[in-house]
Parts: sequence; C-alpha cells; structure tokens
Amino acid sequence: MAVRVGIIGSHGLGQVLGVIGRGDSHILETPFGPHAGAIISTELDGVPVVYVSRHGPGHIHNATRSPYRANLFALKMLGVTHVLATGTVGSLREHIQPLQLVLPDQVIDRTYRRPCTFYDDVAVHVELGSPFCSTLRQVLASAADAQGPAVHPQATYVCVEGPSLSTRAESLLYQTWGADLVGMTAMPEARLAREAELHYAMVALPTDYDSWRPAPPGQAHEALLSQLSHNVQAVTASGAALIRRALPRIAECRHTCPCDSALALAICTDRARIPDEVRTRLRPLLGRYLSPTVA
Repeated sequence: MAVRVGIIGSHGLGQVLGVIGRGDSHILETPFGPHAGAIISTELDGVPVVYVSRHGPGHIHNATRSPYRANLFALKMLGVTHVLATGTVGSLREHIQPLQLVLPDQVIDRTYRRPCTFYDDVAVHVELGSPFCSTLRQVLASAADAQGPAVHPQATYVCVEGPSLSTRAESLLYQTWGADLVGMTAMPEARLAREAELHYAMVALPTDYDSWRPAPPGQAHEALLSQLSHNVQAVTASGAALIRRALPRIAECRHTCPCDSALALAICTDRARIPDEVRTRLRPLLGRYLSPTVA
C-alpha cells in the first residue's frame, strides 16, 4: 500500500508548513459528524500529505469538543496511512525545556467527556500497550537536526480534559505518576488512530513548565503571556521543520508494524451478529475484516 501522510495540528502549523491555501480542499460526510473544517490534500517536498486543523479554522473547538473521530475517519477515507500530530504541552521535567521537541511513547489518559471509540455498536478491543507507533517515532527521531533544538525521543504524556490548565497541586501530582508532559489533545486521538490501523506519532511542543514551577518573582503577567505567545510560535516552527525533514523518510518506509493489523484479533463480537448497516457505515475501518452479509 502506498504511504500517504496525514498531519494534524493547529492552523498555525499549517501556515508554517505552507499547506494553507494549496492543493485540494475536501469536505466529507462521516458517520461521526463534520470534521474540523476543510481538509487539504497537497504535496510537501514531493510527498503526498493530507492536512487537518484539529480545532478548526479560528480555533473554534476546544480540546474537549474537537471532532477527533470525524477528523481521523475522514483521513482514513482519503487514504491516509501514517499520521503526524503536533500539540502544545507543558513540561513537567526540568530537563525538558520549553522550545525543545518531544516524541512521547506513553500516555496517561485523564479525559472523561470525549467520545473515545469508533465502535459503539460492536465490541472492539485494540492493544494499546504502546499507544504511539514506534516505527514512526524512530523515523522522527532520526530526522532530528543536530544544529536545531533538542528532540527528546521518549516521554510520558498525561492528557487532561481541560479546558482550564492544571492547578499546581495537579501538576505536582502528575510528576509523582512519572508523567513528563501535560497536554489536552493526545487522547482519544492516539487510541482512535490505533482503532483505524493508522500509524500515529506526536511531536509534542513544550511552551512552558506548567504550573509546578512558579513564575519568577516580580514578572508581570503581561510579560508571561507575551513570552508564552512567542514560545508557541517558535516551537511550532521547530515542529514543522522536523516534520518536513521526516516526510521523505516516511514516504520510503516499508516496515511492517503492529499498527497495520491492530484489528486482526480485536473484533470480539460474533461476526454473524454484526448488522450490515454497521459493516457499511464503518467499511473504511472494518472492510478488511467484515464483508456485507448475503441474504
């Protein structure tokens, strides 16, 4: 199967990558409602890519309301095989500095208000011991620029519901759990990607030290906000540069990986009891394993 890379990030990431306003624009109907704005299919450095802004144009969806299922289902409909996602995070560790990049390998899911599976009408239990694709993470790590910001090859990401940021007590608690980053977008995105047999990795973008580390005494609130805004732009640019360096390597990637067959042993419902309507509705996901029944 030909590799086609999907990219999920902010509108700002799309602007830095140069995909906004290029290529073809897609609005698709999915069983999970509308996706977050138009999806763009184009090429970057000769590699076919499909871009979706996670929060929609103008950041209209917060992390809880982002249409994760529709976004990923639409990418699957467009033939995407590999997904690179970005997301701003707070660092919970002194050695992971703002403006560096991180490739998480583990996640702690603290969300509780988001639809978290495609399979409401059939019992599907995917293996999620390694929630991010190890093959894709290795390709990203190999694309790191020695002259650029440090790229941490592993970290545990705690995904919180939001929309508010963590209290200091929560931030300190996450440290005791072994978490290295705190953010709001990795879940259910990583789980849904596995349910769709998509290779999925995240380039986490640390913008600050979260609330466990107090601001310097006397620093004005306005100055903190200005610094944060600068950090978001700078680390987004670094994340975009890493993605562009990785794209040609991903396009040439032909390694088999457990992500390719995540559903092979995960469908637990008696196949004879799965209605044709479900088989048809979820054909982009389950078509390899379930054909419509013959009356």
